Amino acid sequence: MKYKFKEYKPTTILKNHLNLGGKNPEGEEINVTSRYFTRGGKPWIGIMGEFHFSRYDRNEWYKELCKMKAGGITIVSTYLFWIYHEEIEGEFDFTGDNDIHKFIEDSKRAGLDVVIRIGPWAHGECRNGGFPDWILNKPYKIRDNNEEYLNKVRIWYSKIYEQVKGLFYGDGGNIIAVQVENELVDNAEHLAKLKEIAIECGLKAPLYTVTGWNSAAGAKIPVDEVVPVFGGYCEAPWEAHKNKLAPSPHYFFTGMRNDSAIGTDLIEKSTEGDWQLPYERYPFATCELGGGIEVTHHRRPIIRPMDVYALSLVKVGDGNNLVGYYMYHGGTNKIGKLSTFNETKATGYPNDYPILSYDFQGPLSEYGEVREQYRLFNMLHMFVQDFGEVLAPMERVGSENDVNRDDTTSLRYCMRTDGKSGFVFVNHYQRLTKLSDVKNVSLDTGATQFPEIDVNGEICFFMPFNMDIGGNNLTYATAQPLCRQGDTYFFAEIPGIEAKYNFDGEEFLSKDFVYNNVRVITVSFDTARFMRKLSGVVYIGKECDLYEENGKICVAESGKYDCKKWTGNEFEVFTVGEECENANVTITDCEKPFEGEYVKEMYIGGEREITWKKISCDSENGFADINYVGDAAQLYADGKFVADDFYYGKTWRVPCKLIFGKECYIAISEMKDDFYKEF
Repeated sequence: MKYKFKEYKPTTILKNHLNLGGKNPEGEEINVTSRYFTRGGKPWIGIMGEFHFSRYDRNEWYKELCKMKAGGITIVSTYLFWIYHEEIEGEFDFTGDNDIHKFIEDSKRAGLDVVIRIGPWAHGECRNGGFPDWILNKPYKIRDNNEEYLNKVRIWYSKIYEQVKGLFYGDGGNIIAVQVENELVDNAEHLAKLKEIAIECGLKAPLYTVTGWNSAAGAKIPVDEVVPVFGGYCEAPWEAHKNKLAPSPHYFFTGMRNDSAIGTDLIEKSTEGDWQLPYERYPFATCELGGGIEVTHHRRPIIRPMDVYALSLVKVGDGNNLVGYYMYHGGTNKIGKLSTFNETKATGYPNDYPILSYDFQGPLSEYGEVREQYRLFNMLHMFVQDFGEVLAPMERVGSENDVNRDDTTSLRYCMRTDGKSGFVFVNHYQRLTKLSDVKNVSLDTGATQFPEIDVNGEICFFMPFNMDIGGNNLTYATAQPLCRQGDTYFFAEIPGIEAKYNFDGEEFLSKDFVYNNVRVITVSFDTARFMRKLSGVVYIGKECDLYEENGKICVAESGKYDCKKWTGNEFEVFTVGEECENANVTITDCEKPFEGEYVKEMYIGGEREITWKKISCDSENGFADINYVGDAAQLYADGKFVADDFYYGKTWRVPCKLIFGKECYIAISEMKDDFYKEF
C-alpha cells in the first residue's frame, strides 16, 4: 500500500528578529532563526542532557561528563538550586559538590557546552522548588516584580556570577545559554525582568531560554527576548490518581510542541483567552524530553528503553531542532543543615519523592551505570551531529491521513524535507500498548518512492531520500543513517527490514560496498547500539560502552573487552579495560540495630512494619544487587543514611564502595496497595 504525505508548503525563515545571539573572541557566532539555531553561520542542532552537579560527587564529574559526550550529548544543562547554596540566609556555599565553576571547567575539558538554569525557582523535585526556606517566610510576594524580592534575586544572581565569571561564550568559555525561572506560565513581565537582572549581574550569553509549556496556549513569555523550550514525558508520576494513563500523544507525529501535561501538579490553568505563544517566531527546542522518569510514592512506572527513544525520535521527526533531555544523568539529593532537600507533601507539594535518590531511570543512572536508552539515543545523536546542518532547515510534513490517539492499526509516519530531499520517520511503538503490524508499506514522498517494507514489532526508525552522500545522490535507503568518518558512511539495519540502497537507479544490497568515491557500511541494529564516535573516529564495543577520558579510550563497565576502531579502510581490533573481580555481597536478616535517623520518613500513608537486613561485601568493586520487595528501603553505613529507594519492581543496585569496610544495614518498609505499579 502506498503511503503519501500532505502537500509541502515552504514557510519563510525569520532572521535577526530576536534580541539574542552573541560571538566568542574567535568571531564564531551563535544565533537563532525562526526555524533553527546557527553556529558559525551554519544551521546547528545541539543535543542537551541534564546533569545536576550538586547531586553528584565532584571527583566523578569529569568522568561522567565524558560518558555523556560519548553518548552524543553536546550541551550539559544544570540547575543551580538556591537552597543548596544559601540554605541559611547570607551564608553562601559554592564549595565541594556545590562548585559550579569546577563543573563548568570539567564540562569544557569533556568538550561540552553548558546551559545554566539559574532560577530563582527551579523545581527539579527539590524542596520548595529550590527556594531556601527563609525566603518563603518573607513578608513579600515571591516570583514577582516587587523590589524586596528582586533585591534578593540580584544578590543570588550576583553570587552566581562571581563563580562563573570568565566562563561565558563571549569570554571564550563554554556557557552558551542561561535559563531564567522555570514553569512560570503567566508572567511575561517578571521573566523579562529576570533576564534584565541577569545581564546587569554579568550573566551574559548568546541565548536566554524559558520553559514554554502551559495547560492552554503556551506560557506567557517576553516575546523576542527569550527562546521558549518544551518537553515531553512518557509517563506522569505527578498525576494524583493511581490508574494507568491514556495513550500518550507523544508517540504520534502531531507537530505538537507544548506538552500541557507537564507541571499539572503545580501549574494552574490560565483563565485569560487572549494569549497565544507565537511558535512561528522560534525553532522547536526542547529541554525536558524525558530521558527516564522519577518515581513518586503514589506512582511508580517502569521506564523501558523504547519508551523514551521512540519519544525522542518522534520529536526529531516533528521538527525538534534542539534535542534536550531531562534527566540524562541521575544523582543523589543532599541533606542540608536544616532539612532534607527532596520534594514532599510535608512541604506543601503534591508529591512525595525519595529523600536521597534522584535516579530518574535515566540513560546514566544515579551512580553512572549505562542503561539501554543511552545506546539507543546515541544512534540518533550521531546522526544529528554529522548531518544536523542538513536536517535543521528541513520542515515537518505530516502523513496524508492523521492518526487518532486510539488507533493501534494505522502507520504513524511523517517526514522532514526541503521539497527535494529529506528523511521519512516511522514510529511503531506505543508505551504499554501493542500495535498491529503494518504490511506492504510503500512510502511516497512525492520526490521518491521507497520499496515496500513490513513494519513489525516494537520499532521506530527513519530513512533518507535524495540524500547527498559525498557528492552522490542516494535516492533512498531502507536503513537508518548513523554517522560518517571521512568518505565512509555508516547505516544501521532496521529490525525486520532488508537494507537496500539506491543511487540514481542502481541498487545495492551488500552490507559493505563502494559507490564512486564513497564507502557504505551497514551494521546490525544490535551492533549500532555500541557504536561511538569519539574525537571523529568510529569505535564499536563488543557488548560494552566506550568513552574517551583524557585522550584515552575507556569502558564504562568493569572488565576487559574486545573493541573495533575504524581506520578509514578497515576495522582494527583492540582490547580495552582490565580484568576485575567484583565484590561478593552478603545480605542476611537481622534485628533492628538502631533507630535509623530517617526511618520514620518511610511511614508515608501511615504506620508500616519495618524489617532490617545486614549487608556486607569483600571489596569496593562493582555493585550490590539488593533484591527486596517492600514500599521503600534505606541503606545506613556506619549509622549514616547513604542511599534509599522506592520499590518499583526493579533490583536496587548500589555501589559496593558505599558499603565496603563499613557496618551496613538496610531498613525495608512494608508494601501496601496504595500506589500505581507496573510490575
